[in-house]
Amino acid sequence: FMINHLTGFIKSVYQNYFEIASCLGASGIILLAILMDSILDLEACPMCIMTRYVFGMIAVISLIGVATKKLFILNKLLIALSSATGLALTGKQIYLQNLSVEQIANLPMGCGMPLGIQIEYFGFFGGIANAYKGGPTCAEVNWEFIFNFAEWGFIFFLVYFVGSISKIFRQRNH
Repeated sequence: FMINHLTGFIKSVYQNYFEIASCLGASGIILLAILMDSILDLEACPMCIMTRYVFGMIAVISLIGVATKKLFILNKLLIALSSATGLALTGKQIYLQNLSVEQIANLPMGCGMPLGIQIEYFGFFGGIANAYKGGPTCAEVNWEFIFNFAEWGFIFFLVYFVGSISKIFRQRNH
C-alpha cells in the first residue's frame, strides 16, 4: 500500500515537475557536500570539486528548463550531456578507489594540487584533464553511508541521465 503511494508520487514528480526536482536535487547535493566538508572537516579532491560543478550545471540547466518550455528537447539533451560527464567523472573516481595500494602509489599526482591552482597553472582544459587523471588523493574514501560520495554521485547522475533521455523519447512520441 505504501509502495503504491511512493511510486505514484515519484511518477507524478517525474511527469509534472522533472525540471524543478532536478534543479532542487542537484542544488541539494551540492549544499550537502559543502556542509559535510565543513561538519566532518573533509577536503574535497579536484575530482569531487569537478563533480560539484557538473551538479551545478544540471541545476542551472534545469532551472532554465522551468522557464523555457519551448527548448524542451535541447534542455533535456544538455541535462543528459552533463549527466554523462558526471558519470565519466564519478566512474573514474570509483575505478581509482578500487585500485590496490600498489596501483594507487603509481598513479600520477593529478589530484595533488587544488583544482583552481591546476587550472591557473595548466589553463582551463589542461587543468581539467590533469585533474581527471586522478591520483592518490582522489582514490581516498573519506566518508560512507551505504555508498561513498563518488558512488552516490554516479547513482544520481544515472538517474538524471535516464530521466532526461526518457523524457526526450516520451516527448517525441506525443
